[in-house]
Amino acid sequence: MEKFNQVKELIASLEADADKFYTKGNSAAGTRVRKGMQDLKNLAQAIRLEVQDTKNKA
Repeated sequence: MEKFNQVKELIASLEADADKFYTKGNSAAGTRVRKGMQDLKNLAQAIRLEVQDTKNKA
C-alpha cells in the first residue's frame, strides 16, 4: 500500500507543473511533467509486479 500512496503523492506533486505547461506554455514545466510521468510508469510497474507476486503466493 506504501507504493500506491507514493503514486498519489507523485501525481499531486505534478499537478502544478502540468498546469504551468498546459496553460502557460512553460516548456521547463513540461520537462518536469515528462520526468514525473516516467517515474510514475516505473512505480506502476513495480506495483504490478508486487501484486502479481502476492497473488501467485496465495
